Amino acid sequence: MQALIKVPIFIVLVLSSTFFTLCASGSEEIKPQSIISEKVSLADKIAQLLIVGFRGLSVNKKSPIVRDIRKHNVGGVLLFDYDLLLKKSKRNIKSPTQVKSLIKQLQSFSRTPLFIAIDQEGGKIQRLKSKFGFPRTVSAQYLGKKNMPKRTYKEASKMAQTLEQLGINFNLAPVVDLNLNPNNPVIGRLGRSFSANPDIVTQHAIEFIKAHHAHGVLTALKHFPGHGSSVADSHKKWAEVTNTWQESELQPYREIIGAGMADAVMVGHIFNKNMDPSFPASFSKEIITNQLRRDLNFKGVVVSDDIQMKAIIGHYSFKSAIHFLIEAGVDIIVIGNNLEYDKNIVPRTVAVIEQLIKEGKITPERIEESYARIKHLKSSLFARTLPLKPLPSRALVKKQPKEKYKLTVEVIPSDSRIRIVNRVSPPYFPGIKLETGFYDIEISQPGYKKLRFWIKISDQNLTVPVILEKKTCPRNTYSLIVNASPPDSDIRIMNIKAPYQPGICLKRGKYKISVTRRRYLKHQEWIKLNSDRFVEITLKHF
Repeated sequence: MQALIKVPIFIVLVLSSTFFTLCASGSEEIKPQSIISEKVSLADKIAQLLIVGFRGLSVNKKSPIVRDIRKHNVGGVLLFDYDLLLKKSKRNIKSPTQVKSLIKQLQSFSRTPLFIAIDQEGGKIQRLKSKFGFPRTVSAQYLGKKNMPKRTYKEASKMAQTLEQLGINFNLAPVVDLNLNPNNPVIGRLGRSFSANPDIVTQHAIEFIKAHHAHGVLTALKHFPGHGSSVADSHKKWAEVTNTWQESELQPYREIIGAGMADAVMVGHIFNKNMDPSFPASFSKEIITNQLRRDLNFKGVVVSDDIQMKAIIGHYSFKSAIHFLIEAGVDIIVIGNNLEYDKNIVPRTVAVIEQLIKEGKITPERIEESYARIKHLKSSLFARTLPLKPLPSRALVKKQPKEKYKLTVEVIPSDSRIRIVNRVSPPYFPGIKLETGFYDIEISQPGYKKLRFWIKISDQNLTVPVILEKKTCPRNTYSLIVNASPPDSDIRIMNIKAPYQPGICLKRGKYKISVTRRRYLKHQEWIKLNSDRFVEITLKHF
């Protein structure tokens, strides 16, 4: 079965950082490679590996961060609304006008375009708060419970539009951790996870990313390989997940990377001795280079979580931390400069890396690898800001019909339900003709594990062979799948506490199914479950 499934999944592999180059295509004058000069010293390349926090609502030539930008060619900055050490708000953020002006100032001093990064997840984790005049946001947990992908896209689009208007080009989100421990102090309690269900997390994360890409904003999946099961906050202490981590936590990464949607992956400071008995994930070559890059085939930029977190500085020296991060395969080192503050953090870090190279602990070639990935990502991103050639008069433009190609999904069992998730109508049928692009395929059948993957229609008809894997419910329980139309309807089983999931295993009995969606009449019905069942429900408009 695995060999059959891998064929269609590998069809969709696309280097994540090429997304913005593709968006900017159509102009011969765009040359992304020219944005970053080829004549760059090793010290400047080292500084490109850094995204750092700083103090100030505005900057000038005397500001430490401006010195770091002009003298050291630092790669990017990270914006915060609150200074943890001074216990004051408005560290970098006071109002929309002020933030836009600050970013313009920062970019004006840089000879290499800066990453302007922020943690704007929505809900409790947001730097652009409504009290500063920014639009209100909702949490990932709220969106996951609603489980309406279009709603997630809409909310993420509003967020991304705000970032675009300000000049922020790198959102360190979405969180793709599974909410396996609702009492997790840094994930579950803060509402940062879409769901405990990897399918729901994947689907909503993709909508989040698509919305940001539409506004020219990069994203980072976090916190690899999974922080959702932890009982500790890595900001404050050592966070171990050896006995709580589950294999399903890799699914969102596998599917999003496979769909070519991952710009960057942030690695968490979490320890799992079953993966690496010596190091936390951010220091682990086994986890980053072998699992993430080799096994999941991720070719893009790997970002560290803030290295000033207690999980790191409470156990390692600064020099050791920098050494282990780079050796493990991290490309961008994030230094929030907020849990601790050092106005000389950039020259200090560059000097440490230069010393590690002199000592032979890091090679210049290793720096070149990360610099090349960062350069490619920046070039493709900032290419979108260059002027395009003027379009010809509308009267001279003739609409050319787009080519369509046949898609056939051959499934065993043959009566399985096949759905194209990111296409409303017409529904899938064998030989359906589709325009070129990516399609999210979902296959379900009572008694079998639901399968979901992305395929790419390019320039030929495509046949995808799939064999579903049988799902074994516990003895005296049966699987239930509710097929609701519209597909993003909210499905609940009213007389049980557990949330509905396709293929949920239930005991023999009667269950009250409720299906709702905005602008549709609510539907409720009782069903009798004494065998595996597939229930079709179509909502009616008001």
